[in-house]
Amino acid sequence: MSIKDWPEGERPREKLLERGAGALSDAELLAIFLRTGIPGKSAVDLARALLADFGGLTGLLAADRRRFCDGKGLGLAKYAQLQAALELSRRYLLTRLSGQDVLTSPEVTRDYLKLRLYGAPHEIFACLFLDNRHRVILYEELFRGTIDGASVHPREVVRRVIETNAAAVIFAHNHPSGVAEPSQADLSITRRLKEALALIDVRVLDHIIIGDGDGTSFAERGLL
Repeated sequence: MSIKDWPEGERPREKLLERGAGALSDAELLAIFLRTGIPGKSAVDLARALLADFGGLTGLLAADRRRFCDGKGLGLAKYAQLQAALELSRRYLLTRLSGQDVLTSPEVTRDYLKLRLYGAPHEIFACLFLDNRHRVILYEELFRGTIDGASVHPREVVRRVIETNAAAVIFAHNHPSGVAEPSQADLSITRRLKEALALIDVRVLDHIIIGDGDGTSFAERGLL
């Protein structure tokens, strides 16, 4: 049955306009984006099939172009539209979080960093440089690749801290696997960075690992 044949109050678009976007399921929201289905499937049926195939909304949004378009009746235009919608949402949320000026809690900080780092196909080591009132001076991605003693250089971190005149820092990096548990390499480089920055009286407030879920805060775990 086509969505046009559904009762008006159950059609995703009408339901959104009447009850708000929060009343819709992931499949219904995705159906509005898709607009049309494919032969034998309504837009909602197609959305449900996509979510099942990709393991949910997170998997779908993180899919690369080849997998998104491969054999599912979806083309490059739909992929480009989805990526554009995702980027608009990301930029909006980053603007909202950045506008708070001070990242006032681990939860807000994690939300900000997750928007920056989640979904990257490789590890990225980043730093939030903060002033003496813990206001954000700068967010910067410092290193890429495997996070270990060979790829993260304390002298470069110290140099950037001095250049930004930061009084404190929060480190972050992502685990592309989605598992946000700290490795021995993570613990080791954090210890080395903390010792190096202590020599110039700069505090390391936290190191946050971004993965699936909320991520891991070294400060909350008592690892700093």
